[in-house]
Amino acid sequence: MKKILFLCAATISFATAQTNPTISQTEVTRIENELAADAMQGRKLFTPGIDKASAFIEQEFAKIGLGYWGTLSNYRQEFQIRGKAANNVIGVIPGKSKPNEYVVFSAHFDHLGTEPTGTDTVYNGANDDASGVTAVIALAQYYKALNNNERTLIFVAFTAEEVGGFGSRYFSKNIAADQVVAMFNIEMIGTESKWGKNSCYITGFEKSDFGTILQRNLQGSPFQFHPDPYPAEQLFYRSDNATLAALGVPAHTISTSKMDAEPNYHQLSDEVNTLDLTNMTEVIKSIAVSAQSIVQGKDTPSRVK
Repeated sequence: MKKILFLCAATISFATAQTNPTISQTEVTRIENELAADAMQGRKLFTPGIDKASAFIEQEFAKIGLGYWGTLSNYRQEFQIRGKAANNVIGVIPGKSKPNEYVVFSAHFDHLGTEPTGTDTVYNGANDDASGVTAVIALAQYYKALNNNERTLIFVAFTAEEVGGFGSRYFSKNIAADQVVAMFNIEMIGTESKWGKNSCYITGFEKSDFGTILQRNLQGSPFQFHPDPYPAEQLFYRSDNATLAALGVPAHTISTSKMDAEPNYHQLSDEVNTLDLTNMTEVIKSIAVSAQSIVQGKDTPSRVK
């Protein structure tokens, strides 16, 4: 993550909002541990490690039964970066009554790679951003099982965020922005937020009514979405949401990471054992519930100006 954070922590009750299917902590833990394993070699661009991560995400999308995006014949959106091969991973659940209106759930799967020597040599990137990709996969499982999306849902794992957002830029150039109703970009949701549990911040909160819709859908729960508390950092423009937002899409990022107090950010110590997986599971549930009216075509966020 390029020093960009959004915050969401939740331990809310979903007894009325979510019955079946569920987002289980067991699955969240399994996916997170796979993505942040030493075997992924820090998921650096142009390395065998990022290829392993891509293959894992593709396998998960296939198990879920997601469709392919557009004219692609598999889950890989391939392109070139500085003359070298790279790819995003994209899966789709077609909309029932509004198939040409898209809701995007995204996160980046690349990270920093390895150090040549030392006791610990792998930048596991458990929070940055295996946590976000875990959420994307878990949400794909959830919505596929729920089977009530009127709009088309697009699940994207972006590459090359850490070196300039190349993956999200390529994706944005190859989708009709006026058909994208909303983008939920998810980054670093593995730690408790600035306000503790049951809280979250959304970058660019004031630029559309996206956040207001999410707040409304969680009324009656203790969970709160907050505006970005770090306006001077210009975080809205510094993550994978930025390119689509520049085209008018209500594209925002959600995270639980604290801009001023994340000791493991871009460190070798960003490992699974530093995360709160119980809280992280609740965050993912919160996103699922808060997005329902958008997914079902009942709410349409205002465009970013």
